[in-house]
Amino acid sequence: MTDQVVGLSARDLAATDPEVAGLLDRELERQNTGLQLIASENFTSPAVMEAVGSCLTNKYSEGYPGKRYYGGNGVVDEVEELARRRVQALFGAEHANVQPHSGANANAAAYLALLEPGDTVMGLRLDQGGHITHGLPASQAGQFYEWVSYGVDSDSERIDMALVARLAEEHRPKLIVAGATAYPRIIDPAPFREIADAVGARLMFDMAHVAGLVAGGVHPSPVGVADVVTFTTHKTLRGPRGGCILSTEELAPAIDRAIFPGTQGGPLEHVIAGKAVAFREAAEPGFAAYARQIVANAAALALALEGEGFRMSSGGTENHLVLVDLRPFDEGLTGKAAQTAGDAAGITFNKNQIPNDPRSAFVTSGVRLGTPAITTAGMTEAEMPEVARLLAWALRHRDEPGELAAVRAEVAALCSAFTPYP
Repeated sequence: MTDQVVGLSARDLAATDPEVAGLLDRELERQNTGLQLIASENFTSPAVMEAVGSCLTNKYSEGYPGKRYYGGNGVVDEVEELARRRVQALFGAEHANVQPHSGANANAAAYLALLEPGDTVMGLRLDQGGHITHGLPASQAGQFYEWVSYGVDSDSERIDMALVARLAEEHRPKLIVAGATAYPRIIDPAPFREIADAVGARLMFDMAHVAGLVAGGVHPSPVGVADVVTFTTHKTLRGPRGGCILSTEELAPAIDRAIFPGTQGGPLEHVIAGKAVAFREAAEPGFAAYARQIVANAAALALALEGEGFRMSSGGTENHLVLVDLRPFDEGLTGKAAQTAGDAAGITFNKNQIPNDPRSAFVTSGVRLGTPAITTAGMTEAEMPEVARLLAWALRHRDEPGELAAVRAEVAALCSAFTPYP
């Protein structure tokens, strides 16, 4: 090993492992030359990537600042405290835990802190926009707790708050979970708080998708309304892949115990350093303009897609994503087939069920598209009609390799003017 690694003067990756280096080069090319429309993805800044690839990856830091199980954590303690202070200031939170490895880990820890096995919890139906951690029977949460699912109104395709209130009164849950993974409308935390208070429940808000929109002031903040707020640091917040929990000071000890030693061991301090960088970036004045542009781009994309013959679930969008019903465009087109065609054409998105979808979650009648990454790359409303045109072109000719190659060439030409990592 000593002939390969000498302090910080290690051989570069291409020399040490050309196979991995080649794969990374190919992925960088894919990100630079394709339309990245996954609603839960974004492009981090080089500064975030530098922090995540730093020497902090070498340090084991079980515990919390000032209370570690290993020595040598003086600098690490400062890094983690910096991340905590920054995110508390960003969202106005009383307490923050920046150690969750992911949003799912953050949710699991929040449940552990707030619930006992067998307790009743309410969450949004998975086939109507909810997340797997909001009650999927196969998930850990689905196995440990009794879930009651609320959904959207069949006509408006918006969350049916009257139904939420009725179910809460009937089942008296210990916890109500608000938030979604495939819901194109604003979720106001205030009505959920009123319902939770009426039945004596705690309120948790999973803002994984909209954390950046909250930070940018284009989505109402659940912080100070919900007892616990969980989120991911990627997606609209544009940080490294990871999670975070915000809570009241009262719940801080339970939240911290639920992360360590409750659900995780040593934290990823190199990722926490990346989170600290992202929190600083999100506090800069320009981030609010970025958040507004994400929402404007999504609205423009929805309008352009409607012009191509697609239907938008709920009639449009108020956030960073559009949930597209493919059936008016082509009754025989499934989300699975659309996703495959998109990959071939350099347009990346995911199949997704729409409310009351007759097809399974593995096939679907819809797709989910998001604008965070293309907004980071510099696109505005002006490019959204072209994005919609290219997508429609690819899906109309999904079984024609030559046509898909032609779309791919035009996608690359468009993206050449909006390269995230030149």
